[in-house]
Amino acid sequence: MEKKENKLISFIKSYHTDNFKLNDFILIPFILAYFLIVLGNIVGSLIINYPASMIINDTNYDYVAFLAMYASFIGIWIVIFLWCLIPSNRPIFGAVWKKCKGNTLKHLGIGLLIGFVMNGFCILLAVLHKDIYLYFSGANFFALLGIFIAVFIQSSAEELLCRGFLYQRIRRGYRHPAVAIIVNAMFFGFLHIANPGVSTLAIVSIVTVGICYSVMVYYCDSLWMPMAAHAAWNYTQSIVFGLPNSGLVSRFSLFKLDASTATDSFFYSVEFGVEETIVAVSVNVICAILVVVWGVKSKKKPTNIWE
Repeated sequence: MEKKENKLISFIKSYHTDNFKLNDFILIPFILAYFLIVLGNIVGSLIINYPASMIINDTNYDYVAFLAMYASFIGIWIVIFLWCLIPSNRPIFGAVWKKCKGNTLKHLGIGLLIGFVMNGFCILLAVLHKDIYLYFSGANFFALLGIFIAVFIQSSAEELLCRGFLYQRIRRGYRHPAVAIIVNAMFFGFLHIANPGVSTLAIVSIVTVGICYSVMVYYCDSLWMPMAAHAAWNYTQSIVFGLPNSGLVSRFSLFKLDASTATDSFFYSVEFGVEETIVAVSVNVICAILVVVWGVKSKKKPTNIWE
């Protein structure tokens, strides 16, 4: 009996780190992350959406409504910041700031480039295949800049929650990084399960991009890089080209989609955009592999924020 107990303890220790606590059991950080996003949405609605509703009118609706929708994610930033003021959670600040060596302007710029290229490539294929027709809608530099800031708030808030808080909490308790990488990517997919036009392929696409962003955190030691890549993807897709972003279409964009000519294909989904395609999944997987190969060759080691 004693030998069996020792084997069980050895088995558990082989998966868990020495820092493992009962509240590191996968389901607990998962539920906690969901609680934080719900609370963050409430805070964001109170400080952004409610004031915005007081100034929206027929002439500014297209811009203000979507600006407020993206900017309201500041509530998640606020809630997680307050949560991390608790002493046991404070190491997570290290993942967001300079304790991780990859949190630099260089990696931020690389992330922006990666997000733009990944999404732009998918859109280019859809255009060349004649699945979509885009036309120029008009440009306002300050309006585009304002909504870029709002999109960055939204995208970085999701990264803070998934690749910052949840990923790091799971990394604290489990030895193999694959546990944190896969679990937080699945949670990322779960967050989009109620989006308009969502399908199994759409969720697979979102999970794979979540894995891609997670390996950026692990191999590049940077949360800033996936924050930037995520923001660039969303901004390029929704605000520059006016295509559905996870099923949601912005009324304000540099280009507009002629929806009447859009067709479903290997390169485009009428309901969900380029994200719900095998091409997008392939691009996500290829990017993740390239990051892993680069990280292994460079012998990069992530910062353990809990030490």
